[in-house]
Amino acid sequence: MDVSQTKQEHLLALKVMRLTKPTLFTNLPVTCEDRDLPGDLFGQLMREDPSTIKGAETLMLGEMLTLPQNFGNIFLGETFSSYISVHNDSNQVVKDILVKADLQTSSQRLNLSASNSAVAELRPECCIDDVIHHEVKEIGTHILVCAVSYTTQYGEKLYFRKFFKFQVLKPLDVKTKFYNAESDLSSVTDEVFLEAQIQNITTSAMFMEKVSLEPSMMYNVTELNLVASRDDGESTFGKMSYLQPMDTRQYLYCLKPKPEYAEKAGVIKGVTVIGKLDIVWKTNLGERGRLQTSQLQRMAPGYGDIRLSLETIPDTVNLEEPFDIVCKITNCSERTMDLVLEMCNTRSIHWCGVSGRQLGKLSPGALLSLPLTLLSSIQGLQSISGLRLTDTFLKRTYEYDDIAQVCVVCPYSSNEC
Repeated sequence: MDVSQTKQEHLLALKVMRLTKPTLFTNLPVTCEDRDLPGDLFGQLMREDPSTIKGAETLMLGEMLTLPQNFGNIFLGETFSSYISVHNDSNQVVKDILVKADLQTSSQRLNLSASNSAVAELRPECCIDDVIHHEVKEIGTHILVCAVSYTTQYGEKLYFRKFFKFQVLKPLDVKTKFYNAESDLSSVTDEVFLEAQIQNITTSAMFMEKVSLEPSMMYNVTELNLVASRDDGESTFGKMSYLQPMDTRQYLYCLKPKPEYAEKAGVIKGVTVIGKLDIVWKTNLGERGRLQTSQLQRMAPGYGDIRLSLETIPDTVNLEEPFDIVCKITNCSERTMDLVLEMCNTRSIHWCGVSGRQLGKLSPGALLSLPLTLLSSIQGLQSISGLRLTDTFLKRTYEYDDIAQVCVVCPYSSNEC
């Protein structure tokens, strides 16, 4: 949209053109059979047409390129390029020409001019050319403001400007979901799985060059979008990673807290920053676009004042034979606790050792590894339950049931069990 500020006739003419990649020329081939009335006339015309491919004249796609016929669409993450030309249409020498290009968005005004210095003079039929570039980082209405000031040979200072209005559209729809690891042993490492759903909401296909997750300083990330059996690390989507219009693709990442943060229970709680997605794609003849999401946040699961997790536990144990586990107790509160451990037997699980023993004081964020021995009197998949921790300072008891599951088998023959 071009809006001029004034109707005054100026000595200089301003022209602005958006720079985009050309498109492949297409034609509509017309053919007929040899026995038809035109005979080989249509075939001869297509062979003489310079836009067709020699030997494949019936293909709609030609060898020539077509310059853009309209402004086209601009998408978020692409680079907006424009050619600005100021031409002296008069027969006078114009002096002190200053061309300024600003881009007005909904939140800011950016200066895109390569040089802010004035040109000393511009002779008749000469021009001043400039090419501006800007990586679009906002959606919505954008206005390119081109202003020209100059001085005539009689010393009169003149000024005019033009406005070019365009819309920046959203190319991708990105949705994220977080999943906590459900395994009891893996919960010790606070694993988090991130699923990113990316949908192409443009009208043309995209080549997805890169989709990666840049983790925050608290996490290490493992990408789960590669075929593990391949040495070259081929993508699960294949070598030609095209995303057709309105198609959706899921990407999966596994995040683990770094050791220095995983040992501090008080650090990873509440709302934590996971990282941000970096998406790079190409369209048409290699036009590149890039999007970075804002910092992704997730609510860390709450563990209460005390967190009890398992460090080691056997997968399979024998019936009525003692086995060992190692529990990790973490003080997630902001106060010191004086803990007492009680072990309550269940129908199938029997604890070995003294119940009601003192564990001592545990400061905020501190860890305590606690080896325990128990046995099972019933076969099958049994749930470990019956641990109680009591804080003697506040007279508060914390109950821990269904901590983990263990498979109990009979080491003898079926008749003996």
